[in-house]
Amino acid sequence: MFFFIFIACIGKPVSTSCPLEISPPSVVVRYQGSFSANCTSLSNQTDGMGWESPYGGVDLAQGVSSLPFKIDSVPEWEIGPICFMNLRDGYQCTKALPVTVYKMPDSVSLKNLSAVVEGRQFAIQCDIVNVAPARNLSVLWHKGNKILSSQTFDESSLSNVSKSSVLTLTAHRDDDGAEIWCEAKLNLWPEEQSPPPVRSEAHTLTVLYPPTFISASNETLDLPAGKNNLSCNATGNPVPSYHWQFPQAAQETYKNQDVNHPIVTRPFEFPGVYTCTASNSQGTVTKYFTVNKPPGIGSGVIAAIVIAPLAVIAVIFVGRKIYYKSKS
Repeated sequence: MFFFIFIACIGKPVSTSCPLEISPPSVVVRYQGSFSANCTSLSNQTDGMGWESPYGGVDLAQGVSSLPFKIDSVPEWEIGPICFMNLRDGYQCTKALPVTVYKMPDSVSLKNLSAVVEGRQFAIQCDIVNVAPARNLSVLWHKGNKILSSQTFDESSLSNVSKSSVLTLTAHRDDDGAEIWCEAKLNLWPEEQSPPPVRSEAHTLTVLYPPTFISASNETLDLPAGKNNLSCNATGNPVPSYHWQFPQAAQETYKNQDVNHPIVTRPFEFPGVYTCTASNSQGTVTKYFTVNKPPGIGSGVIAAIVIAPLAVIAVIFVGRKIYYKSKS
């Protein structure tokens, strides 16, 4: 085979226009996979044909106008089959078959996975192991149903290599609990014919942020309070803990109650400022409930109990009015 090509090179020149047709015109084959192609002469002056290749070459065949080529297992990352044809006038022409040898990644995985603090930049790394050719590799970053970014690589090597892609983001509390992952795909085929991309496992983002009250940070109430409770609910990560402080007159009422939670229920009929703090490792916020006496009420509510021989009479003084209530 090589002997005939050598004679052609030192003898008559190789034709610049070669009436050869190869089907398929190009090949994408998996590493250690198989493929076949067929070379057909479009000239009626064909003397012989052959395939030159370090793997699966076909010696010169006389008197044929079509010649197949096949490799059962592609052993290298770069092969260049060439179909050649000798014409009766001594000229020889050639046509190369472009072959792309590919390998999908062994694995795609994420690194640098840890809790992040709101407002700070953080980076997650995607490692792609043993992929070829890397110049056709795309790495896509996903968060939920959105594609955040994609990356390609300027890589000259045709053999399998390992690559990494780094995504840098700024932490936001809205991303707490969101899933993020990367996927690797080779851009070698039409979209509908390409093999499925290899994706990493999804990582659930943990964003640490200070407490923020769900409702207004300060509230004012008039006695008798229409609300049944005082709510200090706050969002935060880690989950906030709560602490209450009460007016002097109300401290005895709440002395034996567990108030280390966001909601305090009645009684809170004593005027004054009720203070709630919500805290976690990222910070502390404070909310004030100002409870006022209603307008027109003087020194407040005074209660007295008078014990009679046959009944208990409760005498209630409110302002200047006196109300009686008898209990047998």
